[in-house]
Amino acid sequence: MSGERSRREAEDLQHQAEHIRPRRKMSVFGYMAVLFSVAFLLLLIAFFQQQRANDEAADALQKSQSTIESIQQLLDENKLLRAENEALKSEKEELQGQVTQLDSDRRTQNLNMEALLEEMAGQENALKAMDFFWQIDEAFALNRYNLCRTLIQEMGDLSQYLPNWKATENNRFSPAKRFEEIKQALG
Repeated sequence: MSGERSRREAEDLQHQAEHIRPRRKMSVFGYMAVLFSVAFLLLLIAFFQQQRANDEAADALQKSQSTIESIQQLLDENKLLRAENEALKSEKEELQGQVTQLDSDRRTQNLNMEALLEEMAGQENALKAMDFFWQIDEAFALNRYNLCRTLIQEMGDLSQYLPNWKATENNRFSPAKRFEEIKQALG
């Protein structure tokens, strides 16, 4: 029995050895296949992560480049606006000079116009004074003294516009002196 038992044990051992070995071989190959699969999967994950990081970096670089272009455009636009501002300042100064000149010309014209108006008013008053003078002189010559006094009162301050110069060459009085002479004669 002991022989049979040892034989049985040997057979069992051999049977176990036969069954265990292929399993071991299979499990080592399976383990290696799993390890290679995991390693490949990790490499694949790392590759995709690297691709995503590269894409993000490319996007960031593109955004940075577009930002740089925008800044450059803004700088160029700023330069143009500064040049336009300087041109407008120069034009403004030129226009202010023209306005000052026009204002000065307008003031001169106003002064000239005022002088002309004063001269016209003086000439009109001189004409009225001369009209009164001839009426007074004629009334005095006709001995109509009351009419003379009335005309002198109506004449008022216009007597100051009577000319002091002689209009004729006959050495007669000027209209202003003749008026004073008539006024003194009327008393």
